[in-house]
Amino acid sequence: MIKRVLSTVVSFFVLFNAASAQKAEITVTLGESFFDAVLDAVLNGADTPDFPIGERTASCSESIKVRREMNGVRTSVRFREGKITVPLAFSGEHALPFVGCVEFAGVADTVIDLEFDRANQRLVGRANVQRVNLNGTGGMGGTMIAGLLQSSIERRLNPFEIMQLEKLSFALPIQNSRGLRAQAIGIRPEIGTGQMSVVITYQFSRL
Repeated sequence: MIKRVLSTVVSFFVLFNAASAQKAEITVTLGESFFDAVLDAVLNGADTPDFPIGERTASCSESIKVRREMNGVRTSVRFREGKITVPLAFSGEHALPFVGCVEFAGVADTVIDLEFDRANQRLVGRANVQRVNLNGTGGMGGTMIAGLLQSSIERRLNPFEIMQLEKLSFALPIQNSRGLRAQAIGIRPEIGTGQMSVVITYQFSRL
């Protein structure tokens, strides 16, 4: 009986706030350990992501492959000083004029900018390659390969989806009540040390 009374009180309280305020904020927090686990799952297998940088031939793959680690630097997502940074380890092959197919490897220092795609109700990111630290070319074509790498990563990745807001669903255990529709109308990312909090403003309406 006490549980039933408490449930009724809570239900009326929720309905009153939804009807009067109609807007509310929720916060989703993502830490570096979450992304480390995702990258471990994606990059530790044989079938890791790659990006074409030219026309593939029998003797040269003309592609860049993302690696979990290169020269002691691990591909990771880091939250520091209000920025999202991604050191991206890679290797690849590219055919140079008069030289032939050259293997290369290195790390791309990348910054991720966040955008709210309101029409599609999602949070997306855009990768901006700041600097490429290249090795393995023997000094040949380093500038050319770095340019190909930057344009390929930015062209093939952007924009990429981080969070689908429609999948953050809400349900009220109230009998004989009409449903509520929650639509995200604003996003405010707050980047701290080691984690990112995404503050989402929802507007509620009856179905």
